[in-house]
Formats: sequence, C-alpha cells, structure tokens
Amino acid sequence: MNKSKFQKRSLFMLAYVVFALLPIYWMVNMSFKTNNEIVAGFSLFPTHFTLDNYKLILTDPAWYSGYVNSLIYVGMNTVMSLIVALPAAYAFSRYSFLGDKHVFFWLLTNRMTPPAVFLLPFFQLYTSVGLMDTHIAVALVHLLFNVPLAVWILEGFMSGIPREIDETAYIDGYTFPRFFLRIFIPLIKAGVGVAAFFCFMFSWVELLLARTLTSVNAKPITAIMTRTVSASGMDWATLAAAGVLTIVPGAIVIWFVRNYIAKGFAMGRV
Repeated sequence: MNKSKFQKRSLFMLAYVVFALLPIYWMVNMSFKTNNEIVAGFSLFPTHFTLDNYKLILTDPAWYSGYVNSLIYVGMNTVMSLIVALPAAYAFSRYSFLGDKHVFFWLLTNRMTPPAVFLLPFFQLYTSVGLMDTHIAVALVHLLFNVPLAVWILEGFMSGIPREIDETAYIDGYTFPRFFLRIFIPLIKAGVGVAAFFCFMFSWVELLLARTLTSVNAKPITAIMTRTVSASGMDWATLAAAGVLTIVPGAIVIWFVRNYIAKGFAMGRV
C-alpha cells in the first residue's frame, strides 16, 4: 500500500515537473533556432543550431541596455524597500499603538491594488517634477507595492524572536541602532533574504509602470521585448533568447536565497 502511494506521488511529481519545465525548455529550444525554422514546423531540437540571437542581444545597445536599466532600478528598489520595511516591521512586531492593525491592513491593501490604479497619478507627478525616464522613478513607484510585502514578511520573522533578547541587549548597554544592526538583523537574516527575493522578483517582472514611466534612458528589458513586432512579423528567435536571459537573474537570486525561502514556508510567511 505504501509502495503504491509512493509510486503515485512520484508520478504526480514527475508530471508536475515536466509541466512546469516544458515552457522553459521550449523557449530555450526556440532561442537556438532561426525564425524560418520556428515558423516552418514543429521540432524538439534545433535543426540548424545558432547563437546569433544571443549575439544580437549582447552586442546591440538597444537590447543589453534594457538589462542594465532593469538591474539598476531593481537593485535600488530592493535596497530602499528593505531600509524602509525593517524598522516598520520592527515597530509592528514589538509595539502596540492606536490603529496598528488598521495601518498594517492598509499597507497590505496597497499590495492588492492593481498597478494601473496608480499609473496616472505617478505619471503626472513625475512629469511635473522631472523624474520621467529615470531609474529612481521606477524604483520609487515600486516601493508602493514592495514595502507592504516586505513589512508583512519581516514582521512574521521578527515576531518569532523573543522580546527578552531586546531587553538583554539594552541592559548590556547597547543602543538601539547598534542592537538592531549587530544583533537583531543577523537573527532574522532568513526573513531579510526572503523579503529581498520577493522585492527583486516583483520589480524585475513588473511591466506596466516601468514601461509607462520610461522612454529611452531607463527603458527596462521587459518593455524592449515588446518591440520585436515589425512589418515582417514577430521576431520569435530573438524574443526567445531575450526571455532566456531574463530568467537568469531570477534564477541566480533563487539559488542564493533558496534555504531562506524554505524557512519562510515553514513559518507560514511565504
């Protein structure tokens, strides 16, 4: 009976892995083909293997600048989100104040709101103050969604740390900044890793705000990928290669925080 259950679970997991990885494999497969081969018919492997699609992306400034722009504002947003969320999450986990639960819920409602709702206000604001088409503009607008998520994740990790640690540090003569940086943050480094991961991923894949608030100097790769349509049709091969390269930064981040994410699942915060 146990062996039968194990076999069924193994088959289910195998089917799930195949279903999950099939689109990625197909995109990688297309990235090594030419457009003519892609539209000609179905093939599991490239008939005429080529690296021209990757060469185009890595040598054409119109393409690789998109990756650079995305990495710049995503990095800025991740750092700023953690700087804002860490003290806010500490306040929610350690103190009770008037309306604390309402404020916490209000933060989460910002994360639930569709980005299109905030598009027009930010567009007009940035146009007025001269922030349009800058990296800081996209980084700041993504704070609206990433800070609530980071606060929610970090608050759960901080609540799991006994308050006695805070009191003991104060008795030993630690100031709050020293205690927070030297003792408390190392204790919740798993939560910091999880929060950084989700902030990075949301900012990396978000398209609507990043595309609308930029035009040339800070255009992200997700927006540049939408330009592959021309009078001759869709440039499937280049688009597939760009998609593969877009997955790489996320995969690298997942590799470094994989253990922290597992701990977040165990704590019920992921």
